[in-house]
Amino acid sequence: MLTIALDAMGGDNAPKAEVDGAVLAARSHEARVILVGPEALVHQELAKHEGWRDLPIEVVHASQRITMEDSAAKAVRSKRDSSMRVASRLVRDGVAQGFVSAGNTGAVMATAKMVQGVVPGVDRPALAGAFPTVVRGSPVVVLDVGANVDCSPGMLAQFAVMGEIYSRVILGRPQPRVGILSIGEEDHKGNEVTRSAAPLMRGLNLNFIGNVEGRDIYSGNVDVVVCDGFIGNVALKVSEGLVDMVKHLLRESLEATISGKIGSLLSKTAFADFKKRLDISEYGGGPLLGVRGACIITHGRSNGIAIKNSIRVAKEFAQGKVNQRIEEELKGVTNFAAKS
Repeated sequence: MLTIALDAMGGDNAPKAEVDGAVLAARSHEARVILVGPEALVHQELAKHEGWRDLPIEVVHASQRITMEDSAAKAVRSKRDSSMRVASRLVRDGVAQGFVSAGNTGAVMATAKMVQGVVPGVDRPALAGAFPTVVRGSPVVVLDVGANVDCSPGMLAQFAVMGEIYSRVILGRPQPRVGILSIGEEDHKGNEVTRSAAPLMRGLNLNFIGNVEGRDIYSGNVDVVVCDGFIGNVALKVSEGLVDMVKHLLRESLEATISGKIGSLLSKTAFADFKKRLDISEYGGGPLLGVRGACIITHGRSNGIAIKNSIRVAKEFAQGKVNQRIEEELKGVTNFAAKS
């Protein structure tokens, strides 16, 4: 059984959500979990779960917490005993094979880069997100979704390589279709960065299909969508807001009339399936591609189910040795970021 280190103090609902998720993961045999945080506080939350001592769960003490308000670079250096840094250190030292946090994205990235180190050939790690599509069971990988606000064409080319490997190894796509997010399908559309990145991607051993538009993210016609972290994060947050709105409007419409209420009851299973397909907690967190070891960043609002699924993602990522494969496949590939 693989061991996953979990930052118990990362999310908005810490440590409750993290402890709930750790217990769910341990009970379903996803992994052995090390909860990292203030020992007394974590044990207090664990005590609410009957029989937890029989589960493969361990607590490692960390006296500090990095908050969402903290400056990422400053906090990583000044809070050396933070739950985030201690968890990352467990991966570096080989005690755990993966690290999960619902904390400050910038701080998690800075911590993983500093403590675990970056894969040779990678200029900057990228955060990958799984978005649902109209094809059931076929999420699309979008990267970067928030780790790097400004990117060079070379960095986007590196993201394409890393995303293709993740889609192939973890999602089982034999020949992932890779596209670059732009404002039109034609080659001349886009800004200087996207137009310069496209020729670099065509020169790689990728199934590159050219420019794709925002609507293509959900179509199922592309497996990997590459963009900078500013655009990717906006796309992610817009998608989350849209999902919440659709669920609200659907519930409102169904409850507006007697016939709607009856239809809602008759279609209860179908609506539950609909909500599940759109629920971000079902996908778990996004992997930080390009760092040594597995590092999964999940939403600050994550509940226990989302934390459990993030632990599952970390386990699968570690088993697939994705970052090791990225290192192998980048050998001999020009460092585009240095060129561009």
